[in-house]
Amino acid sequence: MNLPNSLTLGRIFLVPLLVVVLLTKFPGRELFGISNEMLGAAIFAVASATDWLDGYLARRRGQVTGLGQWMDPLADKLLVTAALVSVVANGLASAWMVAVILGREFAVTVIRSVLHARGLSLPASPIGKVKMAAQVAAILMLILSPHLEELYLLGQVALWVATIAALISAVDYSRKANAALAAKPPPQAASAAVVEPADARAPQRRGLRVNG
Repeated sequence: MNLPNSLTLGRIFLVPLLVVVLLTKFPGRELFGISNEMLGAAIFAVASATDWLDGYLARRRGQVTGLGQWMDPLADKLLVTAALVSVVANGLASAWMVAVILGREFAVTVIRSVLHARGLSLPASPIGKVKMAAQVAAILMLILSPHLEELYLLGQVALWVATIAALISAVDYSRKANAALAAKPPPQAASAAVVEPADARAPQRRGLRVNG
């Protein structure tokens, strides 16, 4: 396994560790002399950094693989889902906002899967990148907010930005997907379009032979 794929796999392994650190009540709220929040924020920051690093290394080294293209978005969704559910469980974020963000993630995954089955691709949306940056910032600030109250307000603002961007980007992806599907009909439809005229002419040919 190459280095970019190893980094992606490492990000997946960090997900359960992040959940344990954020949701387990250690004595004194500290582990190895470090608070749960500080350790959780560090784990999330490292995992988020590998999201950028594995893609950069894969392109730089020419090591883009099918396995990596499949694992990378899976690792991202697992990490974000674990972090957002954890901050909701700790009472630091509204459940409905997290539901909107996660619902958008899975909806876009379904859209991409449908397009991939048709041999089509959907480029990343600039609004989607805004959402990603806002949600990472929101998660980090909300995790650390028990140590600094000002971060809670900033984290809420970032979460609102991520929620609004999630809604806008979902509509944008849906519009682009519909346009791509309309421009390229399914293979079955194309085959039917070719066969139908031949079937329609068959009775006429049989009629000509009988009359002759």
